[in-house]
Amino acid sequence: MTLKSKLPKAKVKEQKIKVQTADLDKSKSHIVVEIIEYVPHSVVSKSIIKKLTGNISVMSFDNGEGLTEKTSPFDTFAQIIEGKANIVIDKVSHLLQTGMGIVIPAHAANYIKPNGRFKMILTLIKSGYE
Repeated sequence: MTLKSKLPKAKVKEQKIKVQTADLDKSKSHIVVEIIEYVPHSVVSKSIIKKLTGNISVMSFDNGEGLTEKTSPFDTFAQIIEGKANIVIDKVSHLLQTGMGIVIPAHAANYIKPNGRFKMILTLIKSGYE
C-alpha cells in the first residue's frame, strides 16, 4: 500500500475554468458574442489580445458559475455582451445587463455572482503599480 492510498481524499471544489489561449485573427472582423461558446458547468476564457501592457479576454459563464473573490493591482473594465451578471466590488453588488460595463478599481476585492448564463469582455490595462 502506498502513502498516497493511506491519505484521505480532500473534498475541494475546483473551479472549472477552461482557458483558450489563441489570439484572434488580426485585421478580420468578428461577431464578439460568437467568439466564445458556453460549456456545461464551466467558465471559459479566451484571450483576444495578451500583451505585457494589458489583456483583453472574452469569457462565458454557464448557469450557476461565477468567479471567486480576488484583487488586481490594475483597473479592469468588465463589459457584459450577453445575459446579465452581478459583479460585487468591495461588498457592493452591481447588476449589469447586456451592453453595460463597469470599471473594477485596482486593489478592490471583487467577485462575480452567478445570475444565469452570460458572456463578458474583461480589459485589463497595466498602467503601473498604483
